[in-house]
Amino acid sequence: MLVIEVTNAPEVVRQRIGRLGGRLIGKVVDAEAQVEKALIQELETAFKDFGIEARIFSIAGPQMIGRSHLEIPLQVREERQVRLG
Repeated sequence: MLVIEVTNAPEVVRQRIGRLGGRLIGKVVDAEAQVEKALIQELETAFKDFGIEARIFSIAGPQMIGRSHLEIPLQVREERQVRLG
């Protein structure tokens, strides 16, 4: 299982939508959800190309605590089932 924590979601969104849009982060735009959605789309394509079937979840809540602990209050934002064919 892989766990990927995006640590610069607001900066990525600012780069994509500009300074004016960057002011909306946290008010109208959920930067983490937007970046995770884009990553899921890219992962789905890559997985299909490699012949990998997977379940990809975008979830709110988990926090990495150091290098050895993961705190997991889960709220699933999005789920995608990747199937071949």
